[in-house]
Amino acid sequence: MNKKVLLIEDDPAVRENTAEILELANFSVQTANNGREGVTVAKSFIPDIIICDILMPELDGFGVLQILSKTPVLEHIPFIFLTAKTNHEDLRKGMELGADDYIKKPFEESELLRAIDSRLKRVEAFEVKKKFKFSTNNTKYKSLGNIKNIEHYLAKKKVYTYKKNETIYCQGIQSNHLYLIKNGLVKTYKSNELGKEFITSYYTNMQYFGYASFVKHTPHFENSKAIVNTQLYKISKEEIIAVINDNNHILYNFIDLLASDLIDIKKQLITTAYSSVRRRTALTLIKLLDKYPTKSTNEISISRINLANSIGIAKESLIRTLHDFKEEKLIKVTTKSITIIDIPKLLKVN
Repeated sequence: MNKKVLLIEDDPAVRENTAEILELANFSVQTANNGREGVTVAKSFIPDIIICDILMPELDGFGVLQILSKTPVLEHIPFIFLTAKTNHEDLRKGMELGADDYIKKPFEESELLRAIDSRLKRVEAFEVKKKFKFSTNNTKYKSLGNIKNIEHYLAKKKVYTYKKNETIYCQGIQSNHLYLIKNGLVKTYKSNELGKEFITSYYTNMQYFGYASFVKHTPHFENSKAIVNTQLYKISKEEIIAVINDNNHILYNFIDLLASDLIDIKKQLITTAYSSVRRRTALTLIKLLDKYPTKSTNEISISRINLANSIGIAKESLIRTLHDFKEEKLIKVTTKSITIIDIPKLLKVN
């Protein structure tokens, strides 16, 4: 639904031109040609934002703001003054009455629309925060203060078990949970129209996944599958909101997690765009040391197809590259695993 704007302005030319600008920007607009009429229209129209001139007959803009600020249904609606007066005394008076912004006449279209957009976004942010607090205070999760870390809280939760190669969620499915791996290994991946798979990331013990869709409140944009038998926790939206509201240090941990993940994604994009197959393969092997379960130091137990899909190359290209690395004594290769012999030299591969 289009946002509703009430425009109170006694100058017919300014009123008509401004209303036209707002309508072209997809706002639903009601106008009033003086302050008294504006108050009457506001009570029936219930706008999302009010744009009001200061100098008007019958009731000036200050009077309009004073009346509306004492009307319960209208007191929190953003209020922007249009004015040719810019002296400090007038500005102070308006702010003391509760005005949100001033726009000096004559004004640019973009200036008006930016001011409206800014105020409406603040209202939306406030409403979301209020909704979350209401939800938190009215659920069984409302008493979640003083949690040292979220893992401590989850230790009391149910553990879900997924067998090797079992799907956890699919692309396009609505996100209802954040996932934390207790033990095991999970991959996230995308498939194109030809069925070719590209692995976007791996997650292992005590790592979160599925949070991008969770945070954005959108369906999952990728698939996830257990690589080995995996145990994990599912955290509902209500739970995570309650935990974050009562434990700010956990919120900072999530921000750090998202920032680190964004950095990793950018590094991966740069590597994919500019690096050779050899370098992409070498960097992926080193990165997987921190992700994949190992039987001994520097050993990765990964199938050739999963490794190829992690790099974004054909399996045949991978096999040739691994053979070259083996000949160069950078790695040892068996049918089930890859052992990195010389990490420093592998890092320098071009």
